Amino acid sequence: MASIFTKIITGEIPCYKVAETEDYLAFLDINPNAKGHTLCIPKKEVDKLFDLDETSYHGLLEFSRQVAIAIEKAVPCKRVGMTVIGLEVPHAHVHLIPLNSMEDARFMNKIQLDKVEFQTIANAITSHL
Repeated sequence: MASIFTKIITGEIPCYKVAETEDYLAFLDINPNAKGHTLCIPKKEVDKLFDLDETSYHGLLEFSRQVAIAIEKAVPCKRVGMTVIGLEVPHAHVHLIPLNSMEDARFMNKIQLDKVEFQTIANAITSHL
């Protein structure tokens, strides 16, 4: 069965898209730790990050780097943190989280945004790519 991320890639489930290439997609996390919390995924469905072939692994990290640089320009923060956990969705993904404190990196404190805020943030990040 296709993962929720594969359904986002195919358009079955909508997302707040930030960036896209032939092989990768970046979109806002709908349950964010902070404004601008973005997920970067390979379009090829692979469960674990380290199961990606070497080219896809390096490609995902370079794509994530480009998105992180855009996030840092678009969202006020001290830095953009990167984390990979991979337990909730069986599809390799990288979390890019704008950080102002260590609390922003914890997955216990979530923020609420409305559709307009999500779209505004997505547009701001995209404009810096």
